[in-house]
Amino acid sequence: MNLSNLIYLTFALIILLALAIDLGLLSRKNKVISYKTALIQICFWVCIALAFFVFLWYEESDKQIAVSYLSAYLMEWSLSIDNIFVFIIIFNSFKVKEKYYGRVLLAGIMMAIFFRILFITLGVSLLQQFHGLIYVFGIFLLYTGIKMFRSNNDEEFEPHDTRIYKLMHRFLPLAKGDGDGRYIIRENGKPLYTTLFVVVILLGAIDLVFALDSIPAVIGISIDKMVIYTSNIFAVLGLRSLFFLLRSAVSQFDYLQQGIAIVLVLIGAKMLLEFWLDQWLGKEVQVLGSLILIVVCIFGSILYSVFNRKKGTPEDVF
Repeated sequence: MNLSNLIYLTFALIILLALAIDLGLLSRKNKVISYKTALIQICFWVCIALAFFVFLWYEESDKQIAVSYLSAYLMEWSLSIDNIFVFIIIFNSFKVKEKYYGRVLLAGIMMAIFFRILFITLGVSLLQQFHGLIYVFGIFLLYTGIKMFRSNNDEEFEPHDTRIYKLMHRFLPLAKGDGDGRYIIRENGKPLYTTLFVVVILLGAIDLVFALDSIPAVIGISIDKMVIYTSNIFAVLGLRSLFFLLRSAVSQFDYLQQGIAIVLVLIGAKMLLEFWLDQWLGKEVQVLGSLILIVVCIFGSILYSVFNRKKGTPEDVF
């Protein structure tokens, strides 16, 4: 067995074991997840992701693979916080009961992982055949980052106005309630899709929209498929726990969006300047620089948010 297959096998075993522990011991079906439990779960998933970084560091002779993975994971993890805020709006809009949160999130996240794998495979394959696409990704990240930096955090998002919901409403027979926790119910012999089904589809679709930003950003760090797959999946699997941890602290990170935007702009610029950077700096320096950049911008914006709350923002209650 070569090293690449060993890494993928180890990753798969870690994911299966971690899911078994999370779902079997840390979570229970239809149970409301407390803040304390959510904190334990997010620490668990972060530790698993960091343990995989240690594994890569010792197994890979090229240490920049491990550093690239850690940079990509931090990038995906920080971008996933934006997903959480939208997820909260979706759950509130469809009045999902708390006891169903965990199960619905898990279904949505599994669907998101499936679509991300397809998106990553397609994106990396195209980039390997047409290297010039990296400049398209760079311009896209510059545009996205500038737009994100200037946008208003308080802009309202209404799930019922999204195209995906309107399509479901038009072509699917939708039930008015949650079907007591079921995704599909039957009335007069005909299937009706409950609000839980609608929410799962919306979660997967919204995550795919966010992936349009996050995956090009990770490609800007590394085009190694293993790095992109593993960092994405670890970050997305931690979304469920992150949701329960942050749903009581939506307004704590007012300036995180600006921190993420700066990272996207700088990574976009790095992709556009790739030719000149390769002349001046080695790949190891570039990878380490990306890691430092992400850590400083993300955690700096979080700390700035904590100590400089916007006027009129209510205090969160945990």
